[in-house]
Amino acid sequence: QVQLVESGGGLVQAGGSLRLSCAASGRTFSAYVMGWFRQAPGKEREFVATISRSGAGTNYADSVKGRFTISRDNAKNTVYLQMNSLKPEDTAVYYCAAAPSLSAGYYYTDPSRYAYWGQGTQVTVSS
Repeated sequence: QVQLVESGGGLVQAGGSLRLSCAASGRTFSAYVMGWFRQAPGKEREFVATISRSGAGTNYADSVKGRFTISRDNAKNTVYLQMNSLKPEDTAVYYCAAAPSLSAGYYYTDPSRYAYWGQGTQVTVSS
């Protein structure tokens, strides 16, 4: 099993920045594709960003492309989400997730691929 704990959420004004972290414990972190998802009140959970096991491959939702950056440090068992130029519509609970993968180059946007989820961290962007 993998345990995931997110941190770094909070309240920020529009145009500001936050960096989310997700610390993993348990089995080998580098064996997992990592992803960030978010869920706003009254909406379904949506994909935000994903990163391959090696960190070489990334993918982003169109709504965050150019503003958010996902990265990982396999030595620290941590994945990050740097969020810049935040907008009120980015307000949501952000979740990190881990997906087992046999390939170092794959990444996944489909939440059903992810076997492990953190408890979430709230991000609120005020206008």
